Amino acid sequence: MPSATKKVSLVRRSEGHYTATNARGGQIRFGSGQDAEFTPVELLLAAIGGCSSIDVDTVTSRRGEPTQFTVSVMGTKVSDEEGRASLGDVSVDFQLSFPDTDEGREAAGLVNRVVAMSRDKNCTVSRTVEAQTPVAFSVAGEPLD
Repeated sequence: MPSATKKVSLVRRSEGHYTATNARGGQIRFGSGQDAEFTPVELLLAAIGGCSSIDVDTVTSRRGEPTQFTVSVMGTKVSDEEGRASLGDVSVDFQLSFPDTDEGREAAGLVNRVVAMSRDKNCTVSRTVEAQTPVAFSVAGEPLD
């Protein structure tokens, strides 16, 4: 079973451009949004959609292979009265289709329940965002005040 502790490391490639590496060696390049690379906010939206997509796909594809599996994730960047930026009104919209077969109809019949289970229980990413989990920052291992 994989470790419950997750970790990624970031390395600066150039100003505003970074590579994130996970413990298994996988990498994602991202940046400040000046080119086609994903921004950190877009990665967060992708993580929310990806987490729920895996939940839904794992269950439904056991019954029938989808003919369409598209997920759209949107959020509105907002600032509070002190200028602190965050995302508001994040939405995740699933567009799924299955063949008109017994297996496909069975898979289609599970979609609403499985999406709700992902939202309410299984998706670690969206659950973490909703819980407003505290994030601790440090510099060279020393916590910031």
